[in-house]
Amino acid sequence: MIATIREGFRAPLRPRWQSLALAALFGVLFAAGQAPLGLWWIALPTLAASVWFASAERWRASTIWIGFATGFGYALAAMFWIVEPFMVEADVYGWMAPFALVLMAAGMGAFWAIGYGLGAYAGQGPRSRALGIALGMAASDALRSYVFTGFPWVLVGHIWIGSPVAQAAAFVGPLGLSLITLLIASAPAMTRGMRMPAALGIVGAALVGLWLGGVARLNAPVAPRPEPITLRLVQPNAPQNLKWLPQYRMKFFQRLLDLTKADPAPGQPKPDLIVWPETAVPFLLDHPQGGLEMSTEAAGGIPLAMGVQRSEGSRYFNSLAVIAPDDRVEALYDKSHLVPFGEYMPFGDALAKIGITAFAAQVGNGYSSGPGEKLLDLGKLGHVAPLICYEAIFPQDLRGFPQRPDWILQVTNDAWFGTLSGPYQHFAQARLRAIEQGLPLARDANTGVTAMIDAKGRITASLGLDRMGKLDVALPPSLPPTLYSKLGDAPFIALIVAALALLSLFTRISIDPTGRRS
Repeated sequence: MIATIREGFRAPLRPRWQSLALAALFGVLFAAGQAPLGLWWIALPTLAASVWFASAERWRASTIWIGFATGFGYALAAMFWIVEPFMVEADVYGWMAPFALVLMAAGMGAFWAIGYGLGAYAGQGPRSRALGIALGMAASDALRSYVFTGFPWVLVGHIWIGSPVAQAAAFVGPLGLSLITLLIASAPAMTRGMRMPAALGIVGAALVGLWLGGVARLNAPVAPRPEPITLRLVQPNAPQNLKWLPQYRMKFFQRLLDLTKADPAPGQPKPDLIVWPETAVPFLLDHPQGGLEMSTEAAGGIPLAMGVQRSEGSRYFNSLAVIAPDDRVEALYDKSHLVPFGEYMPFGDALAKIGITAFAAQVGNGYSSGPGEKLLDLGKLGHVAPLICYEAIFPQDLRGFPQRPDWILQVTNDAWFGTLSGPYQHFAQARLRAIEQGLPLARDANTGVTAMIDAKGRITASLGLDRMGKLDVALPPSLPPTLYSKLGDAPFIALIVAALALLSLFTRISIDPTGRRS
């Protein structure tokens, strides 16, 4: 014990800059596995190389710094789109963009440093440290999914979205998918001393098994929906920098009306529900000034689900309202999982109590949160789980309903995220939610990607970015409840914590054949 403490005090504060640069490069290459590229075959060996490199470090402090540098490079490459919201009004907010990017990357680096640091603490030699890093990074993904309201964006396991391996999420969810990915990537480092073909054989066998299992699930027959349901998803393509300008907002509203009242294609049925995206209309729900009448007239007797803002006293809400043909609000959902600093200022209402009202949602400075998850009862269309934009990245939120939904509806405005990676990453997460729950997901986006996603995460129809148009699509059938929809994340979080504790205990009492702690 005394020797370990002495070694810790002699440990360098950080590795050489060349090591940090290499670690950051690993992070950049790992980002290639995320949407829109989805190059898992680059991301997985890069992650394996990162774990091998970090687990060989002798000092815990060095491993932590390598984790930080890897996460920093990863965030820069995977989440550079974070600057896009600041460029909507670049003359006012553009100067903030580089600071936001660097701070966000540093935050991601901190979570990776936690993951690598847990591995360095739990393991005492290169092989056990590699296993510890795999478990520590899985714990880091779990922590990032929940702490400070959560931000489970570009998790490690998301590199599989779009491949058959993603079907495993129906059983283990996103955290289980991250854990599996990390264990596979760490296998070469955990099997140091073995012949490399044997280590690669272990990795290959695991990948083949997951891939074939996913293919089998994708090919399994699905019972058709008892009664067909057709949705019209409307994409007005209103650029964010123009959307609310007085000379444009009625023009974009007219687009919605024209697309809504267009006739179906020859031989196609009329839609049973028309959907407009998040914050689609230039009026408040409680002060429509004729807007509701114009909307229902265009819908022609068909119920209309619209993203709309509404006020209640001094508070404002980002809402989804289902409007009946007689202009009556048939169902209403207020967004409950808001974007910190984007839709509200944390502690803003608390500050208002001491006289600082500039950040308070209760006086109109940002949105107020709705009461929580709520199913929309749409009669013959079933019970629908509504998600507004950012809410689609939280799988845990889809387990808070009193009964299982029949399908999922997401309305969003991804115009804030640019056109390179942000909208595609958001769209990829919607596909994963469908797999996890075994439910079809209809997604309506202002500027794209608008799509229908079946209960296995496959895209049955889509409308790409920066296109104006509509999709008349059949709602795919639902699957029986998945294992993940029943269990959620708790079993996998408990497994990760228990495995880290056991590894830490085991490596402190065991000796490998070479006489060193393994």
